[in-house]
Amino acid sequence: MIKSQKSKKIPLYIKILIGMFAGILCGLIFIWFNLDFSLIRDWVEPFGNIFMRLLKLIAVPLVFVSLILGVGGLSDVSSLSKLGFRAIGLYVSTTILAILVGITLVLSIKPGSVVDESTKAHLSATYSEALGEHQVNAGVVEEQSPLHFLVDMVPENFINAAGDNSQMLQVICFALLIGVAVLMIGRDSKKPFMDFMTSFNSIILKVIDIIMKFAPIGVFALMCSMIVNNAGDASLFSALGLYAFTVIIGLMLLIVVIYPLLVKLFTNVPLPKFFKSIWPVQLLGFSTSSSAATLPLTLKQSEQALGISKKTANFVLPVGVTINMGGTSLYQAVAAIFIAQVFGVELSFVQILTIIATTTISSIGTPGVPGGSVVILLMVLSSAGIPAEGLALILGIDRPLDMLRTVANVTGDVTVAAIVDKNINSGELDSSKEELDEE
Repeated sequence: MIKSQKSKKIPLYIKILIGMFAGILCGLIFIWFNLDFSLIRDWVEPFGNIFMRLLKLIAVPLVFVSLILGVGGLSDVSSLSKLGFRAIGLYVSTTILAILVGITLVLSIKPGSVVDESTKAHLSATYSEALGEHQVNAGVVEEQSPLHFLVDMVPENFINAAGDNSQMLQVICFALLIGVAVLMIGRDSKKPFMDFMTSFNSIILKVIDIIMKFAPIGVFALMCSMIVNNAGDASLFSALGLYAFTVIIGLMLLIVVIYPLLVKLFTNVPLPKFFKSIWPVQLLGFSTSSSAATLPLTLKQSEQALGISKKTANFVLPVGVTINMGGTSLYQAVAAIFIAQVFGVELSFVQILTIIATTTISSIGTPGVPGGSVVILLMVLSSAGIPAEGLALILGIDRPLDMLRTVANVTGDVTVAAIVDKNINSGELDSSKEELDEE
């Protein structure tokens, strides 16, 4: 009884790390003692495949429901005033900026290039069928009109789009259309539908919870089979360390350089006051890995410590929890390109644009809970034609990076709220002055 109570207290990320290291050790033991690799492929690898299927299974409903709630829950169309458009515009702009920072870093550092050519060749051979399909698709895309991606975003059949993870942009497009329609039908008419979607969203998040409980076993199986299949190639671990370094550098740039610079340029808040005010929020975000869990404290610190008006904070910050995921988007862009580098997939300009577009749009559908971004990353990989199996490489170290991603996310939320508040207040002051002058 005591043992079971203690095991429940072990955090999930610790269990995932244990699973990862146990999988590595198990694979190395099979290599060192020249044991029969078929035992791993027949009896261990299937559990890793099951875990991957579960993640893919939940991706479409998660994105679909989250987007509808994110857009439909904002307000009615008439009340989406300058405050709403400015906040959303800033959130999208800072998200794109974060993605560009991540892409620049990963293309410059090239963490995946550390992997030996023989390992890349082996990985390409292992997933040759999937890679072949992606290469054919990439070739077709290059011959099409520059605006054909807009056509591809609009689904002919939602059921078909929902049944194919590579068509996630079509699911996103339909979800956005539904969200806008929900806004237009009025508060009373949309309430039953939004109540249903809220309940459905809670169920989906609970399903993710259940799936993530299986994560230690899934990661163990994935890592063990990957070690055996690649005969313990040390270059993979060097690449993984360099990948983590790249993500950390990108997130730290957001937290201590880019967001503070925006505060300095577009608000009257002194930087020492800004950092002092949001430090408790960052600490709570780091410990919980959930921007949603930090929202009450974020609201309190923004209003009481930073002096952001209640009207601005109450609108901008909850919206930010839903659609502002700068740190998460940076991570997804870095992870996608890193996995492509490891597998030896040469990304075209169109594919990189797809990564930018997909990560930007999907940030609206990333739930502010631990592990939510892992599911969304699967969608980014599929949309860009990158083998989703590469997710096994980064799952083991995802938790500490997730903690830092949350710090970046909540810092971005408060930054945008401060900028919008300054802009709105100055606008109101200017308009009141004009009225006085006219009188």
